[in-house]
Amino acid sequence: MRHVEIRRPRFEEIGDLHEFFRIVITDTFIREGLEELVNDIETEIESKINFLKSDFDSNGEKRFFLIALEEEKIIGTIEYGPSSELIHVCTDGVLKDLVEIGTVFVLPDYQRQGVGNRLLNEMVRTLHNREIEEFCLDSGYGNAQKIWKKKFGEPDYLLKDYWGKGQDHMIWKISIQ
Repeated sequence: MRHVEIRRPRFEEIGDLHEFFRIVITDTFIREGLEELVNDIETEIESKINFLKSDFDSNGEKRFFLIALEEEKIIGTIEYGPSSELIHVCTDGVLKDLVEIGTVFVLPDYQRQGVGNRLLNEMVRTLHNREIEEFCLDSGYGNAQKIWKKKFGEPDYLLKDYWGKGQDHMIWKISIQ
């Protein structure tokens, strides 16, 4: 495994993080066969930029990011914050009081090398240290769903064909041991 540093982002890295989001989100849509959804790509990028702004504006109280770096290059991100409106609606409000882990992205050349696992483990440790013992996460991306199913088992909520025929949405509720 490469030498990877995991830490909080710094203000001067905002521009690099915006570019990072553009790269990984565009790549994710391409890998999912959704590259024609240009407006959705832009909406997703803008959403992540707003989450990052919320982290900086609240000093990590409303959103909390961690980044992975190799030799000062940002190669991965993860964040947690309030669970999304999508999760509230799709679970009839059952998970509305849980925090949601999201924005788990790794640059394409660094995927499948343990970077995402290291980010997730550090975030779970952070939640535990903050006495948060449960969280949720969701995904509409097929490739990510395979990873989450391997790690956390079958989802607690399966929304069949939510994004269209054969494009399910999955939501997990996870307790920290």
